[in-house]
Amino acid sequence: MGYRLSKIYTRTGDAGETGLADGRRVAKDHPRVEAMGEVDTLNSQLGLLLADLVEYQARWPGLSEISAVLAPCQHRLFDLGGELAMPEYQALQQPEVERLEAAIDRWNEELGPLQNFILPGGTRLVAQAHVCRSLARSAERRCQQLNALEPLRGVGLAYVNRLSDLLFVAARLIAKRQGVDEVLWQAAPKQPA
Repeated sequence: MGYRLSKIYTRTGDAGETGLADGRRVAKDHPRVEAMGEVDTLNSQLGLLLADLVEYQARWPGLSEISAVLAPCQHRLFDLGGELAMPEYQALQQPEVERLEAAIDRWNEELGPLQNFILPGGTRLVAQAHVCRSLARSAERRCQQLNALEPLRGVGLAYVNRLSDLLFVAARLIAKRQGVDEVLWQAAPKQPA
């Protein structure tokens, strides 16, 4: 995939443009660059979640399975970033979407149906999983904005959508395996008329 950077700064972006891997120059706020940036932000926050999961798995061994499912997602997000940077490049494949769906189904069986709206929180790990989930939704929106201008492959769009679902279920499973209650949303008290 492309070439390796040997020099980190090039000064070619100082005027507000950046180069894509196919040689095109676009504005740094171009929808393609926005989508790439959101995917990168998600990947960075997912890295933080994974680091925290590793740190806590000695105390809660059930977290190691969650790590094992989420760790490949960093690599696939990097693949998606590559596809966004090089429109002709194709790395993500449908079996990876199916892998996420299988994990969602397996974890949902353990969790049972959701009875209430939940809020991000309870523990740092749960909250971080929700940060990743919300960033996956943001990345999905940016990819869809780009898709409206320049059609993207459906598998990349499906992947980021499924990843947000996986992260939601992962947050719930982390809470369960840590033995903490989920933070349930409480409606504002009704004010007398």
